[in-house]
Amino acid sequence: MSNHEGRAASIGASRVNVLRLSGPCERWARDADFIREILDLVGDKWSMLVIRALADGDARYSDLDTEIPAISRRMLTLTLKRLQRSGLIDRTAHAEVPPRVVYSLTGLGASLVSAVEHLAAWCVEQHAEIRRHQDAYDMSATRNGP
Repeated sequence: MSNHEGRAASIGASRVNVLRLSGPCERWARDADFIREILDLVGDKWSMLVIRALADGDARYSDLDTEIPAISRRMLTLTLKRLQRSGLIDRTAHAEVPPRVVYSLTGLGASLVSAVEHLAAWCVEQHAEIRRHQDAYDMSATRNGP
């Protein structure tokens, strides 16, 4: 190992120790990567909309495509697969002509509905204040430059 590689490994190791020993996420240190992965999944705007749409009951792909504005078919397909992979939704294919596929929330997925609804309600309640802050920041950035 070269001197440069040794120093980099040492810095990397000390950085890992700093991250593990301090900060607001210390209590989740062992699960931090998994927590980020799941928050990325359930916090994604499309996932939240799919979860909320399925909270009203089972739905076919075309129903979800219609109910969720601005989602592309590709993004809807990817989102459904990601949610299914994590056990948040079920996909049931019925052997009919034409074939019929229905999506539904699992118990695990249903347990997220209240969190999604609370977050959406918070967004609605804070909309005006957040918009004021964004506008003020944008005006300041325009005046002061990059």
